[in-house]
Amino acid sequence: MKKVITLCLFVFALFLGTQTTVAQNSKIEINKEINAKAATKTEALRKHIKFDKEQRNEIYSALKAYEQSKVRISNNPVSEDEKAKIEKQLNDKIKKILSEEQFERYLTFE
Repeated sequence: MKKVITLCLFVFALFLGTQTTVAQNSKIEINKEINAKAATKTEALRKHIKFDKEQRNEIYSALKAYEQSKVRISNNPVSEDEKAKIEKQLNDKIKKILSEEQFERYLTFE
């Protein structure tokens, strides 16, 4: 009888461990997707705007934060004001990173 109870507890523990692993894998996949989107857009912007490596890294960070915010709001319904606020934050960050001429090209890219 003790062996049956021990076996049941062991199976239950494995089941819980599997659920945790699946949840972690989905977070990893979401982060990979965010990184890929940010990298792709950064590279497209680099070709269109022609900025240096330091600016590229800062643009990548800004786009990554933007993509993370988009994922966060896609899971929770938010108002149009919140969406506009996130867009404005991205544009403000990019405006600080780029020169005026580069920022004008950025606005034509979108």
